[in-house]
Amino acid sequence: MSANTGTSEAGALADREPSAKEIRLVVGASSAGTIFEWYDFFIYGTLAYILKDAFYDVDDPTLGLLLVWSTFAVGFAFRPIGAILFGFLGDRLGRKYTFLVTVTLMGIATAGVGLIPTVTYLEENYGASYVVIAPLIVIFLRILQGLALGGEYGGAAIYVAEHAPPDKRGFYTSFIQASVVGGFVLSIIVVLSTSALMDTESFEAWGWRIPFLLSIALLAISLWMRLMLSESPVFQAMKEAGETSANPFIESFTFPGNKSRIFIALFGVTGILTTIWYTAFFSSLSFLRGPMNMDPLTVNWVLLIAGTISMSFYIFVGKWSDTIGRKLPITVGAAITLLALFPAFWGLGALANPGLSDAAERSPVVVSGPGCVTDPFAELFDREQTDCGKVLETLTASGVRYTLNEGGELSLSAAGNDIAIADEWMESGTARSAGIREALSQYGFDFQPQQPPVANLLGIIAILLGLGALSALTYGSVAALLSEMFPPKIRYSSMSIPYHIGAGYLGGFLPLISGIIVASTGNVYSGLWYTWVVVAFGLVVAWFGLKGGPPTDFQDDAV
Repeated sequence: MSANTGTSEAGALADREPSAKEIRLVVGASSAGTIFEWYDFFIYGTLAYILKDAFYDVDDPTLGLLLVWSTFAVGFAFRPIGAILFGFLGDRLGRKYTFLVTVTLMGIATAGVGLIPTVTYLEENYGASYVVIAPLIVIFLRILQGLALGGEYGGAAIYVAEHAPPDKRGFYTSFIQASVVGGFVLSIIVVLSTSALMDTESFEAWGWRIPFLLSIALLAISLWMRLMLSESPVFQAMKEAGETSANPFIESFTFPGNKSRIFIALFGVTGILTTIWYTAFFSSLSFLRGPMNMDPLTVNWVLLIAGTISMSFYIFVGKWSDTIGRKLPITVGAAITLLALFPAFWGLGALANPGLSDAAERSPVVVSGPGCVTDPFAELFDREQTDCGKVLETLTASGVRYTLNEGGELSLSAAGNDIAIADEWMESGTARSAGIREALSQYGFDFQPQQPPVANLLGIIAILLGLGALSALTYGSVAALLSEMFPPKIRYSSMSIPYHIGAGYLGGFLPLISGIIVASTGNVYSGLWYTWVVVAFGLVVAWFGLKGGPPTDFQDDAV
C-alpha cells in the first residue's frame, strides 16, 4: 500500500500489500486480543452490583454503587498516561511488542481482582480498621488496567490500519470497534454462564471471582495469537529508513498542524463516540437493572442479544466509510443522538417498568429538610450523612422521581400526603429501603423485580439496537480515521493521546457524573444531559474540523 504524506515519510510506507491469509491473521489476532482486553475491563462494570458489597464498607446501595463507579473511573483516568507511555514505545520500538505488553498487563491485573479479600472477610479476621485494604487494592489494579488499555487500542487499531489496503482500511479496522462491543458481550456471557452453574447465594459470595480469574486463560490465548504476528510493514519501513521519531510525545505537539488535529480528535471524534457508547451499553445496563427494577438475569439476556447483533453494525459502517468518507457517519450519528437520546430512554422506562412512571405522575414524591437543596452533594458523599441524604439515596436506588425542598425538619410526602419517617429507618440502609418502599407501595409504586412481557422485551431490544446503531455510526470508522489524521512516525502517540483523554475522562466518568446528576435532581433521566452536552459540542467540532469526502492518507495540509 502507499500513502501521500507530503514529507520524507512517503518512503516509510510498505510497498507490498499483505495476502488475504496475512490480513485475516492480522485482523483476527488484533480483534481477539481487543475482545479479551475489553472483557477484562468491562467485567468490573458488569459485576458492579456485587462488587459494591464485596469491596466497600457502606450501608447505602446508592453510595456503594457510586463508589464502584468512582473506582471504575479511576481506570479511565489513567488511560491517558498509558497512552503517553505505550504510544511512545509504539512509535519508538514497534507496534507488535507494545501491544503484547499491554494485553499481558491487563490480564494479570484483572485476575488480581478475583483474588482480593472482601471487606467482610477482612473485618471478621483482622478487624474493622483493615477493611480499607480491599478498595485500595482495587484502585491499584484498576490503575494498571487503565495504563494497559491506554496502549491497547492505539496499537491494535494502527497495526490493522497499517496492514490494510487504503480502499479497505475502514472495513478491516471496524473489526477493532466491533471487538470493543465483543468484550462487553463476552463479559455478560461469562457472568450468565458462571451464575447458571450455581445458586445466587454462592455466586454473590464467591462465584463472581471466576470471571476475573478466567482472564489468565484469555491472556494465554491472546498472547499465542499475537506472537504469530510480524511487525507492521509501515513501522518496519520507517525503521529501516531511519525515520522513526526521536521523541514522539514531544513531536505530537510540535508537528505542524498537529495541535488542531488532536483537538478535533479529542472533542469532535472521541468525545462523541465514547459518551454515546457508554450511554448505549453501560447507562442502559444500570438504568434497567437499577431504577427500573428489571430482573437482573433478564437485563443480561437483553443486553447480550442487543450487543451481539449490534456488533455487525460497526463492520457495516466501517465498510461504508471506505466509500463515502469518515465524516458523514460520525456527524449523522451525533445529530440523530441529540434528537433520539431522551425519547429512547423514556421508551426503555415505559417498557421496562411502566407502573413506576405512572405512579410518579399520579403520586409525586417530595423530600424536604435541611440541606436537601443547598448542599445535596455533601449529603451524598459524606460518610456521616444527614438523614435527608440517606432518604435521597434510597429513593434514587429505587428509581423514584422526587422533588427537593428546603425545610426545617426532614419530611417525605407522596401525592400530597405526609409519610411518617420511622427512627429505625435511619439505622440501616436495609431497614430504610424496606420502610420507604412499603410506604410508597401504598401509592402505586411497585418495587418487585420486573419481568416485562415478551412484547415489551422485544421493544427494549429494538431500542437498544437503535442506540447500538448510533454508536456504530460514530465509532465504526474511527480507527481508520484517526490513523489517517496523523503522520506515521508519531501516529501511535498522536492518536492515542486524544483518544484516551476523551475516552478516559469524557466517557469513563460518565456513569459517575450521570449518577451524581440523577441523585441530586431526583430525575432518573437527568443524567442523560451529560451525554447530550458532550455530543452537541463534539458535533460542532466535527462539522467544522473533520475533512469530508472520500478517505485519504495523511497529508501535511490536512486537518
